[in-house]
Amino acid sequence: MASNLPTEHRALVLETIEDSFHVKNLPTPQPGPGGAIIHINAAGIISYHREVYNGGRGYNFPKPIVGGVSAIGRVAALGPDSTALKPGQLVYVDCMIHSRDNPDDLYLSAIHEGLTEGSKKLIRDVWRNGNWAEYAKVPLENCFALDEPRLCGSLGYSVQELLYMCHLLVAYGGLRDIKLEPGETVVVVPATGNYGGAGVMTAIAMGARVIAMGRNEKELARLKELVLKGSSNANIETVKMTGDEMTDAAALKAFGTIDAVLDFTPPHASKSPHVKSAIWALRRGGRVSLMGWNEGLMVPPVVGKDIALKGKLMYERQDIVQFIKMLEAGLFPRGKNFVDTKVFQLEDWKEALDVAAEHTGIGRLVAFTP
Repeated sequence: MASNLPTEHRALVLETIEDSFHVKNLPTPQPGPGGAIIHINAAGIISYHREVYNGGRGYNFPKPIVGGVSAIGRVAALGPDSTALKPGQLVYVDCMIHSRDNPDDLYLSAIHEGLTEGSKKLIRDVWRNGNWAEYAKVPLENCFALDEPRLCGSLGYSVQELLYMCHLLVAYGGLRDIKLEPGETVVVVPATGNYGGAGVMTAIAMGARVIAMGRNEKELARLKELVLKGSSNANIETVKMTGDEMTDAAALKAFGTIDAVLDFTPPHASKSPHVKSAIWALRRGGRVSLMGWNEGLMVPPVVGKDIALKGKLMYERQDIVQFIKMLEAGLFPRGKNFVDTKVFQLEDWKEALDVAAEHTGIGRLVAFTP
């Protein structure tokens, strides 16, 4: 199978922060033990990719590097130890790389080198490049087979639409970590960004009642409308944040018992009291999944009401497996009620990163189609 690969392929390469990206012809990677070569059909672009690669976020990663995050593509070639994947199979390629002999060594592919010497070694010497390319070499365990006849046939998703799972999965990891149950009520805050919006859609698919908090009333209205279009029986409420801790807590309490909170606070809002407001509104024994950036969350109810605060980075491998089962079961909306995807060629990378920074919120995605 490896002999059928082209000699070269096109990739979006960042040589230095100062020099930015260039589309280059690179030698096509070859399969080896533990790896797969994927012909990329759609590669995700996240809202803050521009800040990652212009140095604005201060993230550390080796250079030169092919940019990217998660992707969907077809298996082009496999290492000799592959036993389940097949050439031509449609797969989801996940961006979370773990060391095989120490899973605590982990990092986000082509975004951040991680926090350990092991993770820095892996991104530097083994799995450096991301998926903004025609072909990508990835760990076998990061490839998840998709039921193409079911997803693209019976359910009618396009490959570009299916890539929205790269946002939904992050929320699912947090919600599953705090064991959200069908029928429970969860506050998603803030709910108007990419991951918060994905959290609303995912919690609805899990059978929960959702209270979406945010400052942007127009976006909250769009969020509620989209949810009800895609899931007519959804139980969805919205609360506009005022910035006053107790006022917002009272607004949440008006909806009755609240079981859980999913937090996606962005770095620039780390001092905002919105998560504290949600904690005040929780029932005794409530749970909070902290997936954002927060400072000073110790309010009296944390101890007085046995509130569980759980930090969570992304998700676990089993979460991906379970999420794909949900998707294949038809638990999510379809078409424009699922996601509005804007696609770009590699050569249009600057426009693509700019659009990704603006095309945000529930049901919105930007991707390369190399």
